[in-house]
Amino acid sequence: MRADSERTVQVILEAAERVLRADPAASMAQIAEAAGVARTTVHRRFASREALVEAMAVWAAEQFRDAVAAARPDSAPPLVALHQVTVNVLRVKADWGFAMSRTAVGEGECIHEEVRQACVRLFQRAKDSGALRSDVDGEWARRVYYALIHEAVEIGQGGDDVDELAARVVDTLLTGVGA
Repeated sequence: MRADSERTVQVILEAAERVLRADPAASMAQIAEAAGVARTTVHRRFASREALVEAMAVWAAEQFRDAVAAARPDSAPPLVALHQVTVNVLRVKADWGFAMSRTAVGEGECIHEEVRQACVRLFQRAKDSGALRSDVDGEWARRVYYALIHEAVEIGQGGDDVDELAARVVDTLLTGVGA
């Protein structure tokens, strides 16, 4: 029964992402309909709309963390890891745009901090390998990287290939836009 319950929660979360991305004011009834479950099922799993949105943010943060970890940022060659992290994160952010746009609190905040630390380590490895200049401010570079990913997700809504977007993000980070 537990696996069935977990699948139901996942179906609700995924439906909520689709519905709320299209209409942030959508009701729990609309989310239930999109999930193919009764409204009472949604309310049984999530006490309020706020609880549902918080659960979505945590679920998305977990997907985000898993996407970064799958790229092996601490062991793959830095440029390979940077590209793969970018591809993986673009996919998660495209799929979970509404949930990822929510401010992380509690567990979600801790997960985002884990990801930030992985990124800091990856950028340090990139500096140590010579892929990033030794005088580059790591915090600045990380923030620019995050901004590039955000913009790539916005651009990618038009159907651009995620690998191509990732290559553009990494290229822009590493070489800038100057002549």
